[in-house]
Amino acid sequence: MLGSLASSRSSVLLAAPTAPSRAGRTFVAAVECKQLSRKESTRKRHLRIRKKLNGTPERPRLAVHKSNQHIYAQVIDDAAGRTLVAASTLTAEVKGSVDGNGANITAAEAVGKKVAELCAEKQISKVCFDRGGFAYHGRIEALADAAREAGLQF
Repeated sequence: MLGSLASSRSSVLLAAPTAPSRAGRTFVAAVECKQLSRKESTRKRHLRIRKKLNGTPERPRLAVHKSNQHIYAQVIDDAAGRTLVAASTLTAEVKGSVDGNGANITAAEAVGKKVAELCAEKQISKVCFDRGGFAYHGRIEALADAAREAGLQF
């Protein structure tokens, strides 16, 4: 395995040749780099986003999280450290309107509409969108589009 690139699920073995020794042989120094799991990569992306994104009382943060079974959205004032509005596929109003489980686009649209309605009740019209390290695609995009259609600006 010297001088070649070998990979496994958890780590990658990188080999770089070094200077030849007195005997004329080349020695290879192996450096092992650990690959991140999908969950760890998502967490790192979320932390990178959160460095730049902060919710204020005038423009709170709409944070989205998705799991394999459900989708969650909450509007957060980071200055006060308080959740102003929250909705998910586990809440009774949304759960009744969604057929099947909460891991589909129609459920995400229902959550987006519900969180926009709750924001309107609290006179919140502008938010900044925090996709939570997830790709802006599929359920995340559907939730954002439904919230925009229901009146939230971001």
